[in-house]
Amino acid sequence: MQKLNVLYEDNHIIVVEKIVNIPSQGDKTGDIDMLTIIKDYLKEKYNKPGNVYLGLVHRLDRPVGGVMVFAKTSKAAARLSEEVRSKQFEKKYLVIANGKFESNSGTWEDYLLKNQAKNMSKVVKEGTKNSKQAILDYHVIKYDPELDLTVAKIDLHTGRHHQIRVQLSSRNHSIYGDQKYGGRGHGKQICLWAYNLKIIHPITKEVMEFELYPEKIGSWKILEGCI
Repeated sequence: MQKLNVLYEDNHIIVVEKIVNIPSQGDKTGDIDMLTIIKDYLKEKYNKPGNVYLGLVHRLDRPVGGVMVFAKTSKAAARLSEEVRSKQFEKKYLVIANGKFESNSGTWEDYLLKNQAKNMSKVVKEGTKNSKQAILDYHVIKYDPELDLTVAKIDLHTGRHHQIRVQLSSRNHSIYGDQKYGGRGHGKQICLWAYNLKIIHPITKEVMEFELYPEKIGSWKILEGCI
């Protein structure tokens, strides 16, 4: 059984580290996915026969690691899904991007159009048919002039398809290791990580915040001294 890093668990929710290169849910590849891994963990831990209920309320792209919450009851799933819809559900990301940003913090607003066939999105003009508004805040925490790489924290206001990857690449700051959107670091793991999750507990209504940073290995060694 795949080892699972559980950050928090009660009768209603379970918060875990999403493992890099494992899909959030089953897809056409047939590869093991986070839903299955957590269901197996719950079956074994509680010695449950038959199917275990587990609700998926948000996703992370397959190559991305970080904090995810799953619902253990249908009521919790419905309430967390409503939080996502009403933008009470907050996700923050850590990224290593190409080049030096013009300023150390700011807000980027674009309109994105998804190409279903290519499973990619692109920045388009406002008013383009089927385009969706995409907004994020960024804050630079380190620039390495030798590597010409920037480490930044990203606060998403909208959760569009490949949003961070597209908004950065459109400004010539593609994510290191992101081959799909023209990033340097061919063959490297994409340097995008969901480090912070803030939710309202679906039952107790308590505001809960979870934070987890990637190990400072590989490309993430750049975090030494700044996190």
